[in-house]
Amino acid sequence: QVHLVESGGGLVQAGGSLRLSCAASGRTFSTYTMGWFRQPPGKEQEFVAAVVQIRYGGSRTDYADSVKGRFTVSRDNAKNTVYLQMDSLKPEDTAVYYCAARTRSGPSNYIRPIEYDYWGQGTQVTVSS
Repeated sequence: QVHLVESGGGLVQAGGSLRLSCAASGRTFSTYTMGWFRQPPGKEQEFVAAVVQIRYGGSRTDYADSVKGRFTVSRDNAKNTVYLQMDSLKPEDTAVYYCAARTRSGPSNYIRPIEYDYWGQGTQVTVSS
């Protein structure tokens, strides 16, 4: 069982920044693919970013086109925490943001929510104009 807790959401003005944190339990956190998703009001959940674990212990990051160049995902394995640094925020970034963990090994389409095993409770991000 993996427990994920997001924090760092809030209300900011357009052009501002926020850093979201996701603290995770799990003895093998460093092996998990960690993803960030968001759900705008009245819309479906969408992929934001991920730190994707690959074979032989490597990893890479990936981003949705809508956030590329503005958001940065990172992880601190010593703290069992993944971060989402959000800069140059826009009103269309307003959403509930969720972190998720994929603990199973093997290839996956990491932009699909169904690939993830565990989810946090979500944190609200509101960007005003």
